[in-house]
Amino acid sequence: MKIFLAGGTGFVGGNLCEILAASGHEVRLLVHRRRDSKIAGVEQVEGDAADLESFAGGVSGCDAVINLIGIIREFPGKGMTFEKLHVEATRNLVAAAGMAGSRRYLQMSALGTRPQAVSFYHRTKWQAEELVRGSGLEWTIFRPSLIFGPGDAFVNMLADQIRKLPFVPVIGDGQYRMQPIAVQDVARCFAMALGMPQTIGKSFELCGADRLTYLEMIDTIAKVLGRSSPVKMKNPLLLMKLATALLQQFPLYPVTMDQIQMLTEESICDGSWRETFGFEPVRFSEGIASYLKVR
Repeated sequence: MKIFLAGGTGFVGGNLCEILAASGHEVRLLVHRRRDSKIAGVEQVEGDAADLESFAGGVSGCDAVINLIGIIREFPGKGMTFEKLHVEATRNLVAAAGMAGSRRYLQMSALGTRPQAVSFYHRTKWQAEELVRGSGLEWTIFRPSLIFGPGDAFVNMLADQIRKLPFVPVIGDGQYRMQPIAVQDVARCFAMALGMPQTIGKSFELCGADRLTYLEMIDTIAKVLGRSSPVKMKNPLLLMKLATALLQQFPLYPVTMDQIQMLTEESICDGSWRETFGFEPVRFSEGIASYLKVR
């Protein structure tokens, strides 16, 4: 298949490009600016997903469109907003697929996405999903939990704190749970879905095999690093919300209200995606041991 891939220069996208190319697919990658690629069989098309005219012609001749575009935090001054990159980009990609006659469409969403979500992040992800569901295309939507793997932001951030600090800061009581899933497993599901008609018109919640509290995640990372369990400095949730409401406007402040909301409302699922895709996900401790360096 010839596949048009948006958001393919990011964390998940890099892994997906490699899997698609290795499987014999032709990949046409949407980029803001062309750069050298180490992956054979990847063609680059310059454009901006927020500007339909800039890339629509690049979808011509493609059998499928995959949208991985997403941000976890807004930076309005740089033009990075949830509305623009979740909703408008999806609207444009759906339109471009329709114009080009590309029937197959895969969309990256997020676990916890729902119409009445508290976080604006999840609400805009839901708006994007609705555009996909109403597109008339042969769509599949994936909603992953926290994604880990080489170069990830979250696990590497915690590992860095464990290495450098005498304690690890925790928002609230740390008892909220996550089911982290390996980046290669997420990419594998996307690639497999292209050849699985039974995934058309369905949404899949992707989560790993390990359901861990935030505190347990910290201890697991510490163990992999060969460190003892660190001191957890718990910050009262109400106090964190008050401070964040005032300070999140500053880019250097590390968290936003949306991020606190999504963290504390948990990110877990029943794992039923495995019945369709037929493989077991990488275990969290084994997965992070493959890229976290013991120092």
